[in-house]
Amino acid sequence: MALMFFNGGAMRGEPLHHLLEGSPFVTSAKTAAKYRFYAVGEQCPALYPVSHGGAEVTGEVYDVSLDALRDKVLPSEPHELELGVVELADGSSAFAMLLRRPYTSHVALRDITEIGDWRAYRASA
Repeated sequence: MALMFFNGGAMRGEPLHHLLEGSPFVTSAKTAAKYRFYAVGEQCPALYPVSHGGAEVTGEVYDVSLDALRDKVLPSEPHELELGVVELADGSSAFAMLLRRPYTSHVALRDITEIGDWRAYRASA
């Protein structure tokens, strides 16, 4: 099992939450203030690590089996994202989906770092 931070469509009440069936919810959490936060083509959120100018981002942590990660979660992610490791606000680490580096997609990015919460961003749009 692996701890994974989700900040978009797989969170509770969101359309991709079914992908986490059988994966225990651990806690609501925030990242450390080391990430920029983007809306990718208005379809999904993405974290991007930075050394300056980052902020905390709201999400949820689940204990996901490697099989579920391989068979359910990763195949559902858009190609603009890649698996990485983030630092949470409490100093611990978790897997998360990050904006692919280098970013090669032609999908527009909107910086939503100041909002720091995918649900709040979607509610304001």
